[in-house]
Amino acid sequence: MWRYLKRILIGKPLKTADEGGQALTKFKALALLSSDALSSVAYGTEQITTVLITLSAAALMYQLWVAALVLVLLFAITLSYRQIIHAYPDGGGAYVVASKNWGTSAGLVAGGSLLVDYMLTVAVSVTSGTEAITSAIPSLSSERVLIAVLIVIGIMALNLRGLRDSAAFLTVPVYLFIVVIIGMIVWGGYNIMTGQIVYHAAASVNAPIQGMTAVLFFKAFSSGSSSLTGVEAISNAVPNFHKPKRRNAAATLSIMAVILGIFFAGITYLSYYMGIRPNGEQTVLSQIGAGVFGHGIMFYILQLSTALILAVAANTGFSAFPILAYNLAKDKFLPHAYLDRGDRLGYSNGIISLAFGAIILILIFHGQTKLLIPLYAVGVFVPFTLSQSGMIIHWFREREGAWPLKAFINFVGAFISVMLVIFLFFLHFSNVWPYLIVMPAVLYLFYRIHAHYKNVAKQLKITKDTEDAVHEYDGATVIVLISNVTRVTAGAINYAKSIGDYVIAMHVSFDENPTKEHKTAIEFKKAYPDIRFVDIHSSYRSITTPTLRFCDVIAKRAAERNFTTTVLVPQFVPRRPWQNILHNQTSLRLRAILNSRENIIVSTYSYHLKQ
Repeated sequence: MWRYLKRILIGKPLKTADEGGQALTKFKALALLSSDALSSVAYGTEQITTVLITLSAAALMYQLWVAALVLVLLFAITLSYRQIIHAYPDGGGAYVVASKNWGTSAGLVAGGSLLVDYMLTVAVSVTSGTEAITSAIPSLSSERVLIAVLIVIGIMALNLRGLRDSAAFLTVPVYLFIVVIIGMIVWGGYNIMTGQIVYHAAASVNAPIQGMTAVLFFKAFSSGSSSLTGVEAISNAVPNFHKPKRRNAAATLSIMAVILGIFFAGITYLSYYMGIRPNGEQTVLSQIGAGVFGHGIMFYILQLSTALILAVAANTGFSAFPILAYNLAKDKFLPHAYLDRGDRLGYSNGIISLAFGAIILILIFHGQTKLLIPLYAVGVFVPFTLSQSGMIIHWFREREGAWPLKAFINFVGAFISVMLVIFLFFLHFSNVWPYLIVMPAVLYLFYRIHAHYKNVAKQLKITKDTEDAVHEYDGATVIVLISNVTRVTAGAINYAKSIGDYVIAMHVSFDENPTKEHKTAIEFKKAYPDIRFVDIHSSYRSITTPTLRFCDVIAKRAAERNFTTTVLVPQFVPRRPWQNILHNQTSLRLRAILNSRENIIVSTYSYHLKQ
């Protein structure tokens, strides 16, 4: 049943040879990988105005200057990541750049930051989309956490279907949002020029604002820089592009940056000109839409497109997280399960892990976006800083082409990024302090996993000493665990006799009536008079403990005779998988506890039922 449901939800498996068909064109890549960056304009300007309004309405004038500085940072970061795409086309982005130029520890800080940040990407995007939905339909406000969780599960299922399917699905909401925002900016600009939108700004440009400080300005700047989250995703996903991969990825990044810059500048200007003030009931973008379109059909299309892109913006995380996890797993800092591809050629374990982490964040923060954004920004700009500074080292080492100019571009990006990290910790410490706990924990986890893999490799490696230490045995003892005399028992005993020199049948009884257990012994002895039968009574109704004790004793005696000890666990396998829930899973528990013994070999005899 699960197999058929899986085929309906995810689709039929793809051959490895079909991987080329999953590669992305620029058109689909823009939808798949830029939804996070483009959607951030829905809350980027609002984050700036929310900080400035704490001083006065007149201070909202400074949103123009803050936006200008954000656009400078966008330009520097875009140029920097174009260089990363060409220099490191195998994906991995900041993790690979920092690892190769700053060393393993710096790479793990970048990689760990991005892993957590992609979970925050999903959580922030989905909760923002939920807020847009509840802005249009206030009656759903009480269910925002449930709505957010369901959206995450839906996007996870979509990504499990593969890149091509998810990209095809995302083209509608992403390009709808692009068209609607362009229409709003153009129509808003036309209405301003024709006087249909009246100038409502509380202060003119460059007007002196009493009480304005550099600290408040940079606090607004650090908040508004959340609009640049997601820019790095394309550099992480270069292997997913059609050939030529580097050129297509770099072109897609440039297109995304131009669209993002126009959107951010246009929305911020309309917000300033119309005198929009942030409030808890309606988003800034919603207020701009109402001012430009009124409350007609276009306003609701704007709300719908915003909700859709904010919801699917989480897909950027689903596209980049699995590849980053793959690179970390390849270097043995994450479990090797992240190297495995699913039925649809996607890294399914990474996709599922990301969804699980995002849902936990949504539940912890109760679906409130504003609590997540500062922490979200830190997770972006720490890797930004490491990757941009790492590229400076790269250019000084490689000295390719106009490397001094390239190094200068990376320096500008690194400088602004490190200043932003400082601002975020200094001005938003109450929201970003968890980073100081989460990152050491993540790094500790990375190193413990890496140490485990190194230890395993060391122990498994064949050397001259291990070849000399191979032990030769004189025989084999086989212990067959039986509950009663059935066809399963018969098959297991026959198999045990074929592989063992000495066979013991062991039965655990805990029935207070000895007649029933005595009957089992009689039946077995009648069927197998040449096999030793041992019945152990368990006063506490436990099967695993007496079994383990008995097997330990036999294994010790077998070792004295230079015999191996194998415990054969018989089980029957129902014809249909769902029927397993109708039977106890004693064999699973027995195998689990017996596997803890170094001197015992555990084997399973499966009898398959026909009906």
